[in-house]
Amino acid sequence: MFFAYTFYVGDGMFSKKSRLLFLEVMTLVFIGIMMIGSSSRVWAEAKFNDPTYFMSRQAVFALIGCFVMFGASRIDLIRIRSHTKKIFLFCTISLVLVLIPGLGVARNGSRSWFGVGSFLIQPSEFFKIAIILYVSDYMAKRYRVKKFKNDLLFPAFLTMLGFGLILLQPDFGSGIVMVCSIVVIVLAADSPIRYFVRVGMLSAAGLGGLILSAPYRLARITSFINPWEDPLGAGFQIIQSLFAISPGGILGVGFDQSMQKHFYLPEPQTDFIFAIFAEEFGFIGCCLLITLFLLVIYEGVKIACNCNDTYLCYVAIGLTSLFAIQVMINLGVVVGLFPVTGITLPFISYGGSSLLVMMGSMGLLMSIANHTSE
Repeated sequence: MFFAYTFYVGDGMFSKKSRLLFLEVMTLVFIGIMMIGSSSRVWAEAKFNDPTYFMSRQAVFALIGCFVMFGASRIDLIRIRSHTKKIFLFCTISLVLVLIPGLGVARNGSRSWFGVGSFLIQPSEFFKIAIILYVSDYMAKRYRVKKFKNDLLFPAFLTMLGFGLILLQPDFGSGIVMVCSIVVIVLAADSPIRYFVRVGMLSAAGLGGLILSAPYRLARITSFINPWEDPLGAGFQIIQSLFAISPGGILGVGFDQSMQKHFYLPEPQTDFIFAIFAEEFGFIGCCLLITLFLLVIYEGVKIACNCNDTYLCYVAIGLTSLFAIQVMINLGVVVGLFPVTGITLPFISYGGSSLLVMMGSMGLLMSIANHTSE
């Protein structure tokens, strides 16, 4: 936090339009490190004999993320616009390479990472940014959508290609977030609603086929409908998540006083960290955290609305929707509104790639705000 504040004050790196966003992001990063330390302490001590194992690694990634956010805030997106195709191609190739045994690292049944030891990089996280940049450039050249075949067929093909490669890992949750972000960009391009009705019907049919084709996805749907049908199997996580939220009450049981992190909720520092937060800080704490998320979304929308360049506007919309959709799905899963997807809570859940990409995307939003103010 002190390091980032030094950047903020000493270099004057942000315009007035992005300073609030910077403070909100750094507050979320700080809360995330503290919550990872609290939620993972018991698990890390039992598994690695080091209660700070996960927190220390997240702090390292947060420090690197400060450099990434600083660098991204200085990028002139207008100048690199001509290179978006190369960036997209590079990230697409990385999605293919990660599927090759020996190159990609497999964890918990998914081959989604590059890396050595405990330091892993997830290429699907970087692909989300790459496709947002490329589709934004593609749509900005057309300004408004007139015909599906001429204006939407190609970005739809690229989106489905990326979704298919991510699905092969498999990482269904990241694929859904990516697709939804592109849909928001296309909606912002004033696309006729009838196109979305047709595509939505086809997507629903395809989604149903994907769910039925994989037993674990079908189990997640059935456990979402009735988690008590298999309380020790597919429904275990959501049941334990609700058990964590319930005792929180209005003010919570207190920081680092959670009971569910004592081996009841598996790996509580990842997707279900909000359940531990709700247990320790209660309803009031959850409202404050959600308000902080909404403020970040509001700042992103405001930056997009103030853009005088169509390309930058679409990029800002895509990055903001990427953050907003990920927050919405994660919170919905934790409280039982959505099936389990494996999506992390931005800035709060443990995960180096997710943190770096999200801080980088916020840096790009700050770059857009700086460009607009100039």
